[in-house]
Amino acid sequence: MSTDTPGRTSSRFLVVALCCVTIVIDGYDLIVYGTVVPTLVDGSAEWTLTTPEAGRIGSYALVGMLIGAMVVGTITDIVGRRRIMLGCIAWFSVAMALAAASPTVELFAAARFVAGLGLGGVVPTAIALTIEYAHPRHRSTTNAVMFSGYSIGGIAAALVAIMVIPDLGWRAMFWIGAALGALLLPVAWRLLPESAGYLLARGREAEARALAERFGLTLEQPAVPAGSTGAATTVKRLVAPSLVLGTLMFWLGTGVGLLLVYGLNTWLAQIMREAGYPLGSALAFLLVLNLGAILGTPLLGALADRVGSKPVTVGMFLVAALCIFLLSVPLPAPLLFVLVGIAGACTIGTTILVNAYTAAFYPVDMRATGLGWALGVGRLGAILGPLYGGAVLASGWGIEVNFYAFAVPALLGALAMLFVPARGTRAAA
Repeated sequence: MSTDTPGRTSSRFLVVALCCVTIVIDGYDLIVYGTVVPTLVDGSAEWTLTTPEAGRIGSYALVGMLIGAMVVGTITDIVGRRRIMLGCIAWFSVAMALAAASPTVELFAAARFVAGLGLGGVVPTAIALTIEYAHPRHRSTTNAVMFSGYSIGGIAAALVAIMVIPDLGWRAMFWIGAALGALLLPVAWRLLPESAGYLLARGREAEARALAERFGLTLEQPAVPAGSTGAATTVKRLVAPSLVLGTLMFWLGTGVGLLLVYGLNTWLAQIMREAGYPLGSALAFLLVLNLGAILGTPLLGALADRVGSKPVTVGMFLVAALCIFLLSVPLPAPLLFVLVGIAGACTIGTTILVNAYTAAFYPVDMRATGLGWALGVGRLGAILGPLYGGAVLASGWGIEVNFYAFAVPALLGALAMLFVPARGTRAAA
């Protein structure tokens, strides 16, 4: 690796910071729907949705994310990560504006699906860039800090909703999301570099070496000759004998993690309202869920860099299961907030560390493809999350069952991570 200098370090930091800001807006644009659900189901908006209808609309963006992550995650290894990042930012910003202006429920739902295509596509690209531009010894930590932007976006959505919805209505939340993307796009256009690994994999060695020298990067040689594979061949490599078990376990672990993330972000506020909390307090639980991820995930990422991703992700899923189960027990409100914060670190945070674990598992020339397919297949869990939570909530089985229903998948996630085989670097051990 080229010798680090302050200039190179700051340049790498800028790339990671741009990825982080993108994920902040990604998180806002996703979690914003959970903040408007109580308004849309209680009759105070121009539309009144039933709980199952709200759950279905919540899943439409996630269906779009499934398609976006798989398709865009694959083609970003073919056409370049810079183009994909810029295109996705523009795409989901326009879709947020369409959601804000939608005159009917049907058009609103369609706009959420369209937004999901861009939101899903940007995630594997941002992670792949972050892993590449991070210091090799701190990749899990750097990715954890970067992807904590998702939770910052969630916190921003919750805080903005408390202030904005009572006075300006639910549509203002989506206009704000559109404006944030519109502000980011020209900055990213000016400052975001291409992936050196992508350039090398495409046979553009001189450009790759110039970029590596500028940023102080280590060029990772592709696992196959430069430019010799297309998208179909790259996807087939995911199920090669040396990778297939890890691929399947990452798909399962990512799916379970996203079920927890989107199920809780969509329904936690409503569950707490039904438990007797007013809207402001119920939204505060949503805020604490994401704050726990922001505070806890970088620390757990640092631990993963020291002891390996497997023991940390297994342990986090187990702690998440315990904390979610304990939310079903009558406890003082301050203790409930503590449990929700830990659950946020060990659900949202676990998913972030699983992403870094996935990236370290695959060769550089198929890293975004591996991530894209894990996130794409995992979106089945994300799609199921709002539907699953809505069905349990509508069942009338009691508040306790809402928490049991989310504790069990966390146990399944721990098992999935336990069976990921060791491969390559310590970060993937």
